[in-house]
Amino acid sequence: MLEIKQQTLVCTLKRDEHLLAQLRQFDGPVILKGLVADWPAVICGQGLEEYLKDLAADVPVQAMRAEPQAKGRYFYNDDFSGFNFVREQTHLSGLLDGLAEHGPGLYMGSTTLAYCLPDFARHNPMPLEEVTPLVSAWIGNQTRVAAHFDVPQNIACVVGGRRRFILFPPQQVENLYVGPLDFTPAGQPVSMVDFAEPDVDRFPRFTEALKHAQVADLAPGDALYIPSMWWHQVEAFDSLNMLVNYWWRETPQRLGQPMDALQHAILAIRDLPTEQKQAFKNLFDHYVFNADSSSHGHIPQSAKGILGEIDDTVARRTRAELLRKLNR
Repeated sequence: MLEIKQQTLVCTLKRDEHLLAQLRQFDGPVILKGLVADWPAVICGQGLEEYLKDLAADVPVQAMRAEPQAKGRYFYNDDFSGFNFVREQTHLSGLLDGLAEHGPGLYMGSTTLAYCLPDFARHNPMPLEEVTPLVSAWIGNQTRVAAHFDVPQNIACVVGGRRRFILFPPQQVENLYVGPLDFTPAGQPVSMVDFAEPDVDRFPRFTEALKHAQVADLAPGDALYIPSMWWHQVEAFDSLNMLVNYWWRETPQRLGQPMDALQHAILAIRDLPTEQKQAFKNLFDHYVFNADSSSHGHIPQSAKGILGEIDDTVARRTRAELLRKLNR
């Protein structure tokens, strides 16, 4: 067990005030104690399995089954040629039946809630008035998902079972020993450190990351607000665990995925001569990281293109131009 001194802030939100407005006052993770304790799915307690079976749609879902020696940890195999789990198609009712029979390491990861449990949200609502979140369900037994980050903001709600999140601020990326960007267990790059048995000889900077770590222990009915880009490992402890999470971005979808830009920058810029990389760093600072009206105020409005306001037309035109250039 890692020794983590910093506990995540616990906050009880005001029911009569908008949730997002209250969350914006925090610049780090926050435990929202009892946020969904009044959900029928939480109240049913030991009856959660039957509750879910009653609501489950008769549709295929994908389950991930880890090897027994993985002890519930989803990761790469020993030679990094693949992973230590297999993906299987099943139905939610079948998954629920198999959780108690299978040892640690069986779960349905990020599955659209409306697809697998279409009536769940109607009975168990989340008041996010200002955004339209992507709502996903996670159901499994004892599992560990390696530390990773998500670009959207996130509210993770524990419906059943106990969860532990270990969180790190974005600045700790260099101390978490991140694995491949384009070959990942579930879409996001993950820390290669096994938090249950950290190898500090192989990963010595991890000891520095631990100085900045926070731990959040959650019971059914609790939720955790995870700001964009915060690294988090997620561990589930019981034979039936369920998490529902709400992801949202505060920028329009048309602006694209930042990780795509990172990979393209690695492809196009990383291996340039030092002087050219510094020049492009200056350009990125000017046009991206420190961008303001001084970077385009001298250009006529009709000619600003992508330097001006990026509406749907500009976004579509830019994507088309990028595709043309990338495919030539």
